[in-house]
Amino acid sequence: MSENIKIGLTLIWISLLLFWIISGRNNKQSIYKESFFKRFLFYWLPLLVAILLLGPGEWFGHTLIRENFVEQTNLVGVIGLSVSFVGLLIACWSRYLLGKNWSLSVQKKENHELINSGPYSILRHPIYTGILLIFIGNTIIVGDYRGIIAVVIVFISFWFKLKKEEKWLIEIFGEDYHNYKKTTKAILPYLL
Repeated sequence: MSENIKIGLTLIWISLLLFWIISGRNNKQSIYKESFFKRFLFYWLPLLVAILLLGPGEWFGHTLIRENFVEQTNLVGVIGLSVSFVGLLIACWSRYLLGKNWSLSVQKKENHELINSGPYSILRHPIYTGILLIFIGNTIIVGDYRGIIAVVIVFISFWFKLKKEEKWLIEIFGEDYHNYKKTTKAILPYLL
């Protein structure tokens, strides 16, 4: 696989990180947020484990999770890079639309607004969808079973987090959020 594909993937991750840092300034004040321990245990630790699983293959030696499920060709790399790039666009566009309502952890904000335009018109949590697509594209590029494990870990973590968010959003928006849930899917368009 071409080194340019791996460079492209690195640029996608750096772009996501920089966009998050820059756009995370000046958010609305939170009224309530989960404890640091809960946030670390349920959201940050799983992401860290998933990222480490996608790290250099040498870390895992010749174990079963290091076996390829797909050949590492340039075509496969381009497909993985394309999936990751689409994920980056969805995650950043969604984050932009949330504006000052966004938070890194599950939080209740002052004057919280319900956003239902752009990708939010079909998904309630398109940022998670975008980040999952980046992980899926990365997994395709890596081509090892460890990537599939990483995607499953991220999905479970996001699913847990979105369930908590939705409880709070129902408390904040009431019937408006119930109606919004009826017309959208949580994380996968038309499916889930």
